[in-house]
Amino acid sequence: MKITVFAFGIAKEIIENAFADIELKDETSVHILKSMLEEKYPALKKLGSYMIAVNNEYAGDEIIINDKDEVALIPPVSGG
Repeated sequence: MKITVFAFGIAKEIIENAFADIELKDETSVHILKSMLEEKYPALKKLGSYMIAVNNEYAGDEIIINDKDEVALIPPVSGG
């Protein structure tokens, strides 16, 4: 299945676009998606931490991504 991962903040700069189309196998977890993204965009590893949101909720590594899910790459947030 093909999904679109939307990127925000510094993650958007790293992938050089507001989104990335990624081909996944069925039953792909968030953990596997992160590995795939880091392989395709090695600079993501330098962020230290980032989150994946699935359907507008932060998703743990064990969450399975489905065909119609909305997926977002959320970089670390700083502020004060």
